[in-house]
Amino acid sequence: MNATIPSPRRMRWWMPATIVVLGTIAIIALQVPEEIDNGFRFFFTCFAGAVTGLLLALWYIFFTGLPARTRWPLLGGGIVALVALLFGVKVDGFTGDMRPRLVWAWTPKTDLLLSDRLEAAPVAGGGEVDLATTSATDFSQFLGQNRSGVVQGVHLDPDWAEHPPELMWRQAIGAGWSSFAVVGKFAVTQEQRGDKELVVCYELETGRSRWSHADIVRFSEKMGGDGPRATPTITGGRVYTLGATGLLNCLDGATGKAIWMHDIFKDYPGDNLPWGKSSSPLVYDDHLVVSLGATKGPTVVAYHKDTGAPLWQGGQDQASYSSPVLATLAGTKQILMINAESATGHDPTDGHILWEYDWPGKMAKCSQPLALPGDRVFLPTGYGFPCVLLQIDKVGSQMMAKEIWQNKNLKAKFTAPIVRDGHAYGLDDGILVCVELEKGTRKWKSERYGHGQVLMVGDLLLVQAEKGDVALVEATPVAGRELARFPALSSKTWTIPSLSGPYLLVRNDQEAACYKLPLRKGIGAPNMLGD
Repeated sequence: MNATIPSPRRMRWWMPATIVVLGTIAIIALQVPEEIDNGFRFFFTCFAGAVTGLLLALWYIFFTGLPARTRWPLLGGGIVALVALLFGVKVDGFTGDMRPRLVWAWTPKTDLLLSDRLEAAPVAGGGEVDLATTSATDFSQFLGQNRSGVVQGVHLDPDWAEHPPELMWRQAIGAGWSSFAVVGKFAVTQEQRGDKELVVCYELETGRSRWSHADIVRFSEKMGGDGPRATPTITGGRVYTLGATGLLNCLDGATGKAIWMHDIFKDYPGDNLPWGKSSSPLVYDDHLVVSLGATKGPTVVAYHKDTGAPLWQGGQDQASYSSPVLATLAGTKQILMINAESATGHDPTDGHILWEYDWPGKMAKCSQPLALPGDRVFLPTGYGFPCVLLQIDKVGSQMMAKEIWQNKNLKAKFTAPIVRDGHAYGLDDGILVCVELEKGTRKWKSERYGHGQVLMVGDLLLVQAEKGDVALVEATPVAGRELARFPALSSKTWTIPSLSGPYLLVRNDQEAACYKLPLRKGIGAPNMLGD
């Protein structure tokens, strides 16, 4: 009697063909719409690719007639490899386009290696730390003079081939995304070293630390990383800082010793923002103003800058990641705020709302409001939401905001765009663009710099690229032409650079550096360091 030989299992080729076609369609569909945020595009492209690969693997294991002795080892090996990946590799932050940085699970955080290397240490013969004597070239707060990102009184030599930037110092630094505030010969920033959230004063020319103030607190989250996000404000010889967990400090600029301190989430109970406090303190007259957190109202609060006494509170929206800006619109001085679902103008004397623009959207709003001539306000954003131009009018005692236009021609995300002569220059999902503000028309797109930052210096743009380079760009409404660049840093850089006279300070969550930029002969800013 002859044994029956089983016929080979028929391959179901229609299954992998369908999987590949659907996966390809999904991936292509994600690349076409220009208005989709690059971060979302990358995330969902990876997700579609991973699902496609998983379905193909399952088809191969279970639907191609593999014998059990082959099928189960393959499945088991795949599971072991997946578990090894999950436990052997960790995510150490993301780029602005949501690309993860993968490191071995046992790799220590860089700032932990620095935690015992910085304490307040006087420098022999270094003289007194003077943060009270100011000059026109100081970069004493977030985005510099008037929080505009426009540097006045400095005239850069654009020929970096003939006159390259001079490295003054470059060194490791703690985690965080705080910029430097610069007054005279000193620069102050915030950084995380181990369990200490620090405010550190450095010599501008040498990078030596002169004093530090420590709070025993650490903020950490996967997307943005560890440490403080806000930039110090220096005025009247004092340093004002807001840490990522909500610790608000007033420090003696000469010594770093605390004059007063508040935990804003104890003064005004509520929840912190998911990515931490990044609102840099605004100081004017006797007031110090910061925004709050993820709990509705109050949105913005003021303390007395000398005593720390609470002065007022205003607004009912949740806070955003933007910093308050002082401006005059329709003849009225006011504080501009971008909040979670609104933009508002507040009376600086008592915090009450002068006008409010309903601006819904659940994603984070991280860029800055820009006051424009003609009583207008430009509200840049990103993450798939449109930017907006507002007209602010006053009828009798009532102020109101009217929308002029909105579009997605400048998706700034957390870049602070710059305005000059009726045009906004900024990074649109990482690409340098120019937008004419009267109608919102995009004039040009230039190079891709990633999710970095920009400063305007005269008629030139200093562009801090996300990968660490600094570029010099001739920016006009006609075109953006890169003139030069150099590798200022060597890893992900989201921090806004600071320029005081010829001295450019750059930093990220791993290192900081100071470069002396060449100035045009005969018209440069005075050398504030006297050399």
